[in-house]
Amino acid sequence: MTKTDQDIDHLVALCREGNRNAQFEVYNRYYKAMYNTALRIVKDAHWAEDVMQEAFLRAFTKITSFKGEVAFGAWLKKIVVNHSLDSYKKINRGAMDSLEDIMYKVEDDNDKEEATLNFQQVQLQQVGAAIASLKESYRIILTLLYIEGYDQDEICSILDITPGNCRTTISRARESLLNKMKGL
Repeated sequence: MTKTDQDIDHLVALCREGNRNAQFEVYNRYYKAMYNTALRIVKDAHWAEDVMQEAFLRAFTKITSFKGEVAFGAWLKKIVVNHSLDSYKKINRGAMDSLEDIMYKVEDDNDKEEATLNFQQVQLQQVGAAIASLKESYRIILTLLYIEGYDQDEICSILDITPGNCRTTISRARESLLNKMKGL
């Protein structure tokens, strides 16, 4: 266990006791990363700030449920992602396609050549702009997968979708992203 891990464990213990200084220290350590996470989902700076602060409040009120099975930052990030998605869906009910409504079909991998794109050759800003221009369900699922680093099982849990729906949506989102990138 590193000194940083021990330090955050000590801060979490103090937060459980309601220590405001410890909460402030945890906030200062994580707010930038959590703000960026919220911003990638809700796509508005002021809204992301609100979502991030509400997520921290939720985390501090539920800190007794943190069991240390995962890193504290990962636990906090999941709260921010879930709160961002809930907030986004609440405000944009009609704007976002329901991920469960997307019908998927199984395609024979032998009949379809897998499209590839070397992301090392494309500037990061272009990729970010291309992801941001995708329809909402694609943008969110690719953000969770590539930017936030969640695996498909975690994405299924976060978005409350089936594994088949998740794979299909990721496949379609990748294909849509590739098409947008080829147009740049």
